[in-house]
Parts: sequence; C-alpha cells; structure tokens
Amino acid sequence: MGRVTSDTTATDAAAQRAPELAEQPPVWQRRLRRFGYLGRPQADVRARLVPAFPEPSGRLWAVFGAGPDAAARLTRWSGWAGPLLVTLFAGVLRFWDLGSPRKVIFDETYYPKDAWSLLQYGYEGTWAKNANDALVGHPSQILLSPEHSYVVHPPMGKWLIALGEWAFGMNPFGWRFMVALLGTLSVLLICRIGRRLMRSTALGCLAGTLLALDGLHFVMSRTALLDLIVMFWVVAAFGCLLVDRDHTRARLAAALPMGHGGTSRSWGSPRASEAERGGEAENAENGGGPARPDDEVGDRLRLGWRPWRIAAGLCLGLSAATKWNGLYFLAAFALMSVLWDVAARRTAGARRPFRSAVRRDALPAFGSTVVVALAAYLASWSGWIATKGGYYRDWATTADGQRAGWTWLPDWLRSLWHYQTEVYSFHTGLTTPHTYQSNPWSWLVLGRPVSYFYEDPKAGQDGCTAAEGCAREVLALGTPLLWWAACFALLYVLYRWLFQRDWRAGAIACGIAAGYLPWFLYQERTIFLFYAVVFVPFLCLALAMMIGAIIGPPGSSERRRTIGAVGAGVLVLLIAWNFVYFYPLYTGMPIPKSAWHHRMWFDTWV
Repeated sequence: MGRVTSDTTATDAAAQRAPELAEQPPVWQRRLRRFGYLGRPQADVRARLVPAFPEPSGRLWAVFGAGPDAAARLTRWSGWAGPLLVTLFAGVLRFWDLGSPRKVIFDETYYPKDAWSLLQYGYEGTWAKNANDALVGHPSQILLSPEHSYVVHPPMGKWLIALGEWAFGMNPFGWRFMVALLGTLSVLLICRIGRRLMRSTALGCLAGTLLALDGLHFVMSRTALLDLIVMFWVVAAFGCLLVDRDHTRARLAAALPMGHGGTSRSWGSPRASEAERGGEAENAENGGGPARPDDEVGDRLRLGWRPWRIAAGLCLGLSAATKWNGLYFLAAFALMSVLWDVAARRTAGARRPFRSAVRRDALPAFGSTVVVALAAYLASWSGWIATKGGYYRDWATTADGQRAGWTWLPDWLRSLWHYQTEVYSFHTGLTTPHTYQSNPWSWLVLGRPVSYFYEDPKAGQDGCTAAEGCAREVLALGTPLLWWAACFALLYVLYRWLFQRDWRAGAIACGIAAGYLPWFLYQERTIFLFYAVVFVPFLCLALAMMIGAIIGPPGSSERRRTIGAVGAGVLVLLIAWNFVYFYPLYTGMPIPKSAWHHRMWFDTWV
C-alpha cells in the first residue's frame, strides 16, 4: 500500500507541475526572445481569432466642443468619413488638369488606341503612323483600319480605358479618365484595408494619404498605361481576402464552446441543436466565459459559402487579364489565404490544422480563386472570341493549326491558346535596349525613373516666363523620401513577421514580394521602374505600420506617445513637402531650367 501511495503522490505532484511545465516555451523560443521574438499570445481564443477594434476615444471631438453623444457618433462615422476625405483629396490631385499634357505620352501610343479599336471592332485594329499627331491636332480624324494588329497584353485594361473614351471622347482626358478614377479608388481601398489590418482608422487613413502623395502612383494615375489597373485589382483582391479572413475566423469563433457555463459541443457540430447554439450565443453575449479551443471545431468545421474569396478570385483574374504579372499575385494570395485557414484552425484547437485545411479548405479555395480567375480571364477575351478579325483568331483553321492537334477542342480556344504561347515567347525574349530600362535591384531606391514626356519651351512659349527657358517633364518617379523611408519599413515588417509572428506584417510582405521578386527572374529582359506601382500600396501600408510603432503602442506613457507623435509627424510632413517639391515633374508644368536641374538629384534621373 505504501508503494502505491508513493506512486500516487508522485503522480499528483507531477500533475500539479504539469501546467507550469506546459507554460514554459521551448528552448529555441526562449533563445530567440533576446532578438525580440514573442511567443503565441495567451488570450481568449475568440479574441485571438477575431481581435476587436479598440474602442475609439471621443476626446478629439470633445476638444471642438462636441458633447459625449455627438463625439461618439462622430467617432463611429470617422471609419468611413476619414477614408472618404482622404479619397477626395487624392481625387482632386489626380483629376486636376488631367488632360495636360495634351499629348500622346510614352506608352499611351499603344493602349488608348487599342482601347478605341476595341470599341469599334471588338479587337485591336491597325493605326496609321501619323495617328498620334492627328489625335491631338485633329481629333475628328481617327486613322484606324480594321486590319488586325499584334498586341502582347490581354484586353481587360484596354476595355476599362475604352469606357472613358466612350464617355468623354478620343482625347487625353477621355483615355486617362478611368485610370485616374481607379487610382483614386485605390486610395479609398488602402484606407479601409489599413483600418481593418491595423485596427486603427488613423493608421488606415495615414496609409491612404501616403499613397495619395506618392509620385509614381500619382503619375501612373494620370497616364493611360495598364500597370495601375493591375494594381487596382490586386489591392481590391487583397481587401476581399482580408474581409473573408475576418468572416471565416468569426465563424470558427462562434462555434467554439465556452470555458464556463457553456456546453462541450460546438456550434459547428452536427450534433448540436439549434436551441443549443442559440443558448451558447446568448451565453457568449452575456459574458458566459472565455471560449476554449475545441479539436472538433478546429478539425471538422466546414467554413461554408465564402463570397468574399470568390470576389478576390474575380479581382485576381481581372488583374491577370490586364497584364500577366497579375498571375504572381494570384499564386501568392491563394497560398496566403489557405495558410490563413491553417492558422485559424490551429487557433481554434485543431490537432492537425494543415491536414484539416487541405482536406476541407484547399479545394474550395482553388475553385474560388484559380477557377474563378481563369473564367474572368477568358471572359476578358469575349470581344476577340465573338469576332473574326482579331490577330490569330482563325489560326486553328489553318494548316499549322490542324497539324498542332487537339482538334476536338473549339477552334477559338485552340487559337487563343496559340496566341498566348506566342505572347509568352515575346515577353520572355524581350531584350531590346531602352534608354529608361532599369534593373529591379535599383527600384526601391529609385535608381532610374522613366521620363514619359519632355519639352523645353523658350520664354513666352507654353506658359514659360523664365528668361533662361523652361523644362516640362512628366517623370515616373516615386516620392523619394517616401520610398527611402519605405525601405526601412520593409525591414521592419519583415522583423515583425519573422520574430513577433505578426500575420499583418506577413500579409504586407506577401503583397510586396508578389509584385517585386518575380522581376528578378527576368533581369535580362527590358523592364522599367514603373512596374513597381503594383506593390506601392503595400509599401505605404508597411510605412504606416512603422509610423504606428514610432508613435507607440496603446498603453505607452504620455511622454513616449508625444515624442513618437512628433517624430512621426515630422516624417509625414517631410514626405508631403517632397511630393510638393517634385509636383511640377509629375504634371509637366513649365519650370525654369535651373529649377529642373535642382530636382535632378542624381545623374541617373536625367
């Protein structure tokens, strides 16, 4: 008996020590803490799945004399009012004198004309060599013929440009209108995305303001090129995935049992009745106790209909249907979404979260993103499919097409596939030197911006009042101080992701990586800095996150927050000044030659 008592006592002592041992992190985690690593937070599982928005303070409105009720309403409205004000500011900047320069600048020689042709024929026709001069000098002369031409980008972005031309005519304002509109709306999206991502209206509006003040985004918003359209759909897809993440995690959180006063069954269990689910909901609302992990919920709950992920797939398909670099975002975001599901199931208590996510989430995710994106891509070619005059449209009926096999497929599909393979060969083999080409290594530091337009009017010409003569230029240059600060912000989000396990930083890094890293595979190809506009919104989100850290986390001392706010304010004001300083180079305003030279900070900018 004594022996049994001894074993029982030892077992009881071990059981008492077990919670203490369980709370100890692994050795590798304890070692990484000296570098700033943080272990998984031990909070209520429901709060970990769906972090609540911090209760906003009404002190700001109280300063302006608003009563408690009015201050509370204004604070609630600020979630939309703030982003809309920032968007209005961005829209005024982008639409002001949008038709200037009244020229066909840089690659506007391709896309606006292709867009107009799509309106006329449903495919890209052929323009006369002097068509650019005729469009500006004699807008009524449209030197377009139905003879097909070879184009190397899908038609979606050109269809959007065509909407502006249909509404306002074949002129600079008309062909730039839709790009300016999408550039403005992308600022609204980033404000709302930043708010949801960082749970702060102020930081969300800051991210949108930074995007509104970025020179590259500004120039691309006022030029009828395709890259900003790709950026818009990518940002929209990212926002849809964020909403989907919150909704699915809320579904998991709602299905978890309560630690006190709740039942052991989950809302997602088929054995739980509607009455039991309603009782658990009431218990949760009445503070019945913290939710606890449940392996049945984590491993077996089906997440059901996910319309926001389908919307993300549609947006990603439209991005790839504008330019093919949207495919990299499709792959990266689809993988990121599944990894979010894995993390959500692990937090909910899944014993095998990866296997559960693969079994229950991977196939629906593939259908919602890849299949929907493919359908959107094919739909963008509907004009080419429905007509007979497009380039390679009848390739399948030729001798070469018949010898290629797969004749059981529709002719239009085989012709379209052949067209895509030819375009791929063009893109991968494009090595023709260009004055403004640049290597992606130099993009983040703005090593070689692209000049879209340049004139040097004499005194008394085109608004030039300087005796020395003037320079007019549209330079696709990011706001330098913003981009250079964003380099440090990129390092910061990588640190937050790798060492503090901050999924938000990882999501931002994913957006930057998907838009930036693939270009390193094509360093011999002719590529340009303005391709980077696709990931500029994520740089602004990273910078807003870093500025939030500079200001200080909630709970910091008043002195710490004051010093941080002053430092952050100085940085933002310097970025705003930098944008104003380079504004003439973004809009083609005539400035004295000496002032133009002062803005050429590096020889590679000339």
